[in-house]
Amino acid sequence: MERLQKVMAKAGVASRRKSEELITAGRVKVNGKVVTELGSKVDPSQDQIEVDGKRIQEENLVYILLNKPQGYVTTADDPHGRRTVLDLIKVKQRVYPVGRLDYDTEGLLLLTNDGDVTYALTHPSHQITKKYIATVEGVPNQGNLKALERGIKLADGWTAPAKVEVVVDFNDKAILSLEIHEGRKHQVKRMCKAVGHPVQELKRIKMGPLELDDDLKLGEYRYLRKNEVKQLRDIAQKVKGNE
Repeated sequence: MERLQKVMAKAGVASRRKSEELITAGRVKVNGKVVTELGSKVDPSQDQIEVDGKRIQEENLVYILLNKPQGYVTTADDPHGRRTVLDLIKVKQRVYPVGRLDYDTEGLLLLTNDGDVTYALTHPSHQITKKYIATVEGVPNQGNLKALERGIKLADGWTAPAKVEVVVDFNDKAILSLEIHEGRKHQVKRMCKAVGHPVQELKRIKMGPLELDDDLKLGEYRYLRKNEVKQLRDIAQKVKGNE
């Protein structure tokens, strides 16, 4: 027996947290009866599970690494009609972006139907490292770099310590390498602006064990390699063991 939201995530319905929202909204039935309790357990081999009247079934797990270009929202759909990252992916299985990248941010984005991996990589308490390359206005001095490393006080509280270095500077601009393990909205942009160096361009090049390939062009994607999938599954198993 497994928790209902976990079975839904495994079937590719949505992430575990989104599946929980579907359950509490009364959109899920088990054997013909609406279930709204998050602690409910089911046997996926025996029980008939429906979401919005459609029966779910387990799908093959898929893991895709996309080099996201600017001009795409990181959601499954957009009420404003903007292009989404799913417009770039041509696969049979339903996949969902893991975390978010801003509309004007490029770089590494994982898409999968593995709910356990999505949960492990996105839950704030799991502290998955993400590395960005940011082009900023001006050249930060050592004081500003130290401030970023210690943590910046933003409207929603202090940020955790970050790893920051100047990769190169030119024409009153600088390219910074930043590593953080939080996932607040516009976090890197807000951190840099707070020390007087607004971000002009931003690209994510690493998340957890995954790194963006140098030869993967903007808008292109590839399936994860076996060793990469194993690394992600190991993280998910470790998270489950600690909860």
